[in-house]
Amino acid sequence: MGEQNSGGGRKATEAPKRAPGGAAAGGRKAAAGAGAGGAKKAAAAKKKAVPAKSPATKKAAGAKTAAKKAATTKAATKKAGATNVTTKKAIKKKPVAVPEKGTADVKGASGVKTVSAKPPAAESRTALVRRARRINRELAEVFPYAHPELDFDNPFQLVVATVLSAQTTDLRVNQTTPALFAKYPTPEDLAGANPEEVEEILRPTGFFRAKTKSVMGLSKALVENYGGEVPGRLEELVKLPGVGRKTAFVVLGNAFGRPGITVDTHFQRLVRRWQWTEQTDPDKIEAEIGALFPKSDWTDLSHHVIWHGRRICHARKPACGACPIAPLCPAYGEGETDPEKAKKLLKYEKGGFPGQRLNPPQSYLDAGGKPAPPLGAG
Repeated sequence: MGEQNSGGGRKATEAPKRAPGGAAAGGRKAAAGAGAGGAKKAAAAKKKAVPAKSPATKKAAGAKTAAKKAATTKAATKKAGATNVTTKKAIKKKPVAVPEKGTADVKGASGVKTVSAKPPAAESRTALVRRARRINRELAEVFPYAHPELDFDNPFQLVVATVLSAQTTDLRVNQTTPALFAKYPTPEDLAGANPEEVEEILRPTGFFRAKTKSVMGLSKALVENYGGEVPGRLEELVKLPGVGRKTAFVVLGNAFGRPGITVDTHFQRLVRRWQWTEQTDPDKIEAEIGALFPKSDWTDLSHHVIWHGRRICHARKPACGACPIAPLCPAYGEGETDPEKAKKLLKYEKGGFPGQRLNPPQSYLDAGGKPAPPLGAG
């Protein structure tokens, strides 16, 4: 019993000795725990210590972000818009194919190059004069052999043929006048002819009764007033029956070498199509066009314009794709612009067909032109 008490006493004594060590360990653990907890709390406290954004700051940041996004969107939109505009401009200014400057080749259209054909916008007087004269120069290269397309050997034959050419083609007149002049070679002969016989000869030209009256009347006037000779003055020519300013200028320019502008139907429509004038009255057209050119150019200018109108620049369907002056023409595109299709629209020597004169000048034949067939030959 004593040993038990004694052992129990020792155990009791030993227990308090271990307690300080355990307490120290516990203290260290507690300290470590306290240290870890303190660190966490310090971190949390530090985190909490970061000042929170005020509503105003948040609003400013949001506005800045929105502005940045808007700027990005605007830039993208602007870039897209610029692309679209560039594309539209590219489409709008898409170049068209028009022929190069024409040549004297009568067998076909010239080559093709890509240019932008634009109508003259608010064209000044000086610019109009320059463009008009350049067109005439270009046509002179295309039609170096241009001439009056009526067969004649003297002024009398020319004035009669020109009167007969009203409301018909020069070809039909050229096919008719050989028989007329073979039977009535002088003004005296025609003035004393049987009207019915003359009418029969002139029937193919149309309006043969009125034309018979005119040519017989002018023949009589030549005999009675000018000794059977055709006068070389405008004032005297227009007094003859059936002779107006157009006929007078044909005679003056081609039989007497005196400059004149021939305002026929082809000339009228082309000078308006080219925007040389807006006039519709032949006398006013003559005056306005005459002011654009030196007087010495008037006769050849008339030939160039009329020839171009008969062969290439047709009234209903101009051959724009085969036109040598397309880059200078404000009406380019009104007709066929495809070169191959336009080439098929060309007439007379430009299309490989016979011309209108039965006896054309040698220069025309040398350039590849063909004489017209006589009446009844096809």
